[in-house]
Formats: sequence, structure tokens, C-alpha cells
Amino acid sequence: MDEMALLRLADGPVTRRRLADDLSALGLAAGDIVMFHTRMSALGYVAGGPATVIDALRDVVTERGTLMVTCGWNDAPPYDHTDWPRPWREALREQLPAYDPVLSEADHNNGRLPEALRRWPGAVRSRHPDVSFAALGPAAHPLMDEHPWDDPHGPDSPLARLVAMGGRVLLLGAPLDALTLLHHAEALAEAPGKRYVEYEQPITVDGERVWRRFRDIDSEDGAFDYSGVVPEGQWPFEAIALDMLAAGIGRVGTVGAAESHLFEAADVVEHGVAWMEEKLGGRPLDRPGVSRRRPSSGTGGA
Repeated sequence: MDEMALLRLADGPVTRRRLADDLSALGLAAGDIVMFHTRMSALGYVAGGPATVIDALRDVVTERGTLMVTCGWNDAPPYDHTDWPRPWREALREQLPAYDPVLSEADHNNGRLPEALRRWPGAVRSRHPDVSFAALGPAAHPLMDEHPWDDPHGPDSPLARLVAMGGRVLLLGAPLDALTLLHHAEALAEAPGKRYVEYEQPITVDGERVWRRFRDIDSEDGAFDYSGVVPEGQWPFEAIALDMLAAGIGRVGTVGAAESHLFEAADVVEHGVAWMEEKLGGRPLDRPGVSRRRPSSGTGGA
């Protein structure tokens, strides 16, 4: 057994019961609607892998609760495919399969849990190819159905519904910059220089594969230029989350071997919007620009 494996076992295996006990101690409760982000390696050696984590979460929230994850689409067309040689572009547009909420894999950059949850019996995945989410539980359809094609992080998005339904956000060993919910705050915040992107992806409409054009905030490179308000080497969402914690927002505890955080979704969005508008000199937007989306870097707050 290598040194890293021994370190993960230093405090014993992380079992379903141990995870459930730790989650309860952190404040997760029966009936909760919770969006969670997980870094499996931080939890320690989890006996049973992703399924054990999902089972433990379900043990705590019970059959009355709902679990939610951010998925994306692992095999989405590269954002820069419009710069490819014409024969390549034509081949891609003619033959790339349309996004399928049931079959299309979640973005591997989001870790193992989103793919595991979206494949769980009874799980529901939203229809948006680039910004898809998945949920499991009685609130799954209300959260996921009719995900807006445009402004998919904004009003009436699954993120907006999570807030409206009194949901929570759980970081299981995941870094603070993984707070995807702050993209909803970006969509709502009124601050100058907000950046938007437009791109095309294939979906199925009335049984036919079509390329549809989408419009969204720039969630890849940042909806705003944070360079003047965030310390060098720190991610913007990390800075906002640290500010929340300093203000007494959120709970911190250990789940498995990992430092973990639990936030009220409404608090995250309220604080996030206020932070962005204050730090970025908020004022009503006049003529927001539109840029073509850049290739994915695999980083950010997903």
C-alpha cells in the first residue's frame, strides 16, 4: 500500500454510518434540499466510493429530502470549434450526437459524485446541455423541469429554485471556490462590465437533432473582472466565501477526514450579490457586451 493510501486510512475507513453521523453533526437534517460538491480524496478512504456518500446523504435528509449536483456535459463541443478548419467544423456539426439528459456524461472536471447521482434510479437531470444539474428526491422535478435555455444561471434556473425552496449548499471537502451557486449571484448582481457569452450546442427538439444558440453569463472566465478586488492567487468565489465565513455565515465541521461547510442557499446569494455590487462599484447596466465563449479550462466554481 502506497504512502497516500496509508494516510487516507490513518483515521480508519470512512463508512456510511460515520459519514451520516458527521453530516448530522454539521447540521444537515431530514427534509433538507441540498446541493452538494465533493472532493472524494479529501474525505479519506470512503468504503464503497460515491455510492456510500450518496447513501449517507440520503440517510440524513431521509426520503423527504432532495440531493442536487451540478453536472454540465463532458462531451460538449469545444467552445473554440468555430475556429476549426471548415471540414472539421462541418463533420462535427453533422455528426456530434445531441445532448441527452439520460445518456450524456456529467463533466468529469466536476468529480465522481455528479455522474453517480445523475445515474441513480429516480434521479432527474435538467435539459440545458452546458449548465445541466441533476437532483434526486421529491423536489427533483420542481428543481429541474424546464431549465431556461437562456440565462440558465439566472431567474427561474435550478439555482434560483434552490434558493426559493429554502435549500442549502454543502461542500464535502470541496474547496470554497466550488460554490456554483455564486454564478446565480453573478447573474443577479447589477455591476458594470458584466460579461456574457453566446455559443451553440446540439439538442433534440420534437425528435430532431438541432444546433441551438444559447446566451449566458461568462461562467468560465468570470462574469466580472475580479482582478482589482481579489488578492492575487485567490479565486473570486473563494474570496466571497471567506468573507461570508468571517461574517458568521455558514457552518464548518469535519466530515470523514475533510473540513466541510454548510451554507443556507439564500445567504450565499444575498451575500454574493451585495459583495459583487459593493466591490465592483455596482450600478445598473446599460449595454452589456457579448463575447464568444472560450475553451473550457477545467477550473472555476463548478
